[in-house]
Amino acid sequence: MVNRFAALNTALTLKVVGIICILSFFVDFVILLLPFQPTDRGWQISIATALVDRGIVPLVGLGLLFAAYWIDSADTGDRPSGIDLRFPALIISSILGLMFLLIFPLHLNNVRQASTQTVNQISQDADQAENQLKNQLSQFQAQLNNDQAKAQLEQLRNQARAQFTELLKDEQKYKQALANPQLPAEQKELLKKFKANPQELDKFIAQRTDPQGVANQRLNQIRQRRDEAEKQAKDNAWKSGLRIGISSLLLSIGYIIIGWTGLRGMGSLQGGGRKATAR
Repeated sequence: MVNRFAALNTALTLKVVGIICILSFFVDFVILLLPFQPTDRGWQISIATALVDRGIVPLVGLGLLFAAYWIDSADTGDRPSGIDLRFPALIISSILGLMFLLIFPLHLNNVRQASTQTVNQISQDADQAENQLKNQLSQFQAQLNNDQAKAQLEQLRNQARAQFTELLKDEQKYKQALANPQLPAEQKELLKKFKANPQELDKFIAQRTDPQGVANQRLNQIRQRRDEAEKQAKDNAWKSGLRIGISSLLLSIGYIIIGWTGLRGMGSLQGGGRKATAR
C-alpha cells in the first residue's frame, strides 16, 4: 500500500513539474514575440536566440511527463490514471522539432546578413572618418602656405623643445618625472632616449608637428580600429551562428525523435488493441 501511494505521488509530481516546464516555455514564447516585428532581422535573431536558449526546458518537461506515465503503467498496468496527456505531448514535441529545424537555416542566414551589414557600416564610418581627416589636412596645409602660420608652427616647436630641454638639464626634475607613477611608461622611455641622445628630441618634435606625419598616424589608427571592429563583428556572428545553429539542430533532432517515434508507437499499440478486441 505504501509503495503504491509513493508511486502514485511520484507520478503526480513528475506530471505537474513536466506540465509546468512545457507551459512556461510557451508563456515565454508568447512574451518574447512582443512587440511583433517579423520583418526586423534583429528581432528574428533575438527571438531565435531566446527560444534556443530556453529550448531544453520543454524537453525536460516531456521527459518528466513520460517518466510519470511509465511509473503509472508499471503500477497500474497499461491504463493511465486520469487524463492521458501523452498524445498531445507527442504532437507538441513534433511541432517543436519542426520549429527548431526551421530556426537552424533561418538563423544562420540572418546572422550572415546582419554581419555583412555591420561590416559594411563599420567600413563606411571608417571611410567617412578618413575623408574628414584628409579634408582637415588639406585645409591645414593650405593655411601653412601663409608666412604667419609657418611662424606660429615654428614657435610651437621652439616652445616644446625648450620645455623638454629644461626638464632634461635639471637632473632633479628629470628623476622626479621618471619616478612619477602617473607618467606613462612610454613617455618615460622617450625621456630616457632624449637624455641619451638630444638629436632624438628634434626628430620627435618634427614628427609630432608634421601635419602629414600626424595625419598618417591617425589614418593608421582609424584603419586599425576598423579592422579590429570588423574582426570582432565577424567573430561574434560566427560564434552566434555556430552556437545557436548547432543547439537548434540538436533540439530539433531530440523533439522529432520523441514525437514521431512516440506517435508511431501509440499507433501500433492502438492497432494491436483493435486486433485483440476483434478476436
